[in-house]
Amino acid sequence: MFLPVIISFFCCLLLFLVYASAAIRSGVYLKALCRLPADEKVVALTFDDGPDSATTPKILDVLSHYKIPALFFCTGHKTEGQEDLLQRMVDEGHGLGNHSYGHSVFFPLLPLARMKEDIQKCEERLQRFTHRRPFFRPPFGVTNPTVAKAAAQLGYRTMGWNVRSFDTVKKNYRSVAKRINKRLQPGNIILLHDATPAMPELLNDIIHYAQQQGYRFVRADNYMGGTT
Repeated sequence: MFLPVIISFFCCLLLFLVYASAAIRSGVYLKALCRLPADEKVVALTFDDGPDSATTPKILDVLSHYKIPALFFCTGHKTEGQEDLLQRMVDEGHGLGNHSYGHSVFFPLLPLARMKEDIQKCEERLQRFTHRRPFFRPPFGVTNPTVAKAAAQLGYRTMGWNVRSFDTVKKNYRSVAKRINKRLQPGNIILLHDATPAMPELLNDIIHYAQQQGYRFVRADNYMGGTT
């Protein structure tokens, strides 16, 4: 009699734990900034996993054309040999975020000391380009008590998102743009990826639509309720 109840309980518990880890917006293990504190029509663009030597310069060209700042969550090992590109990003008013050094699928399973070492290794790569500690975004947005403890002990603020583009999954960039545009609302933090081949075209669509609706783009790490 009690067996189905017990099984249901543990199934629900398992689902909750999966959700708590996989959805950074859940806030179960750590509080991440996933939406700007805004009632005005502002949105923020964030890019993960770069820099990408082929696509990031094209992204910067589009952002420069529209005079829009963005926040790039950099993977430490991908910054090697990309110093000129990182300097360009900073010179053009963009922010750099810490996205771990290795971006391994096993990152959430690392022991605390190893996890902190990985985050700090990325920080060392970014320090020469920024004079303040950047926001941290865990690989894949996966969180758990160890990720929360590592971020807290290193003094990091964590940033997630409230609009996931799925630009690495969907092949047609117009369908990605449609998904993002349908979710347009004040305070959105949009997750994009540097290495998406069609990102320049996708960006043009997103920016053009948002501006038509009266929105302006701000840098997520600088915006604090009306200041950028």
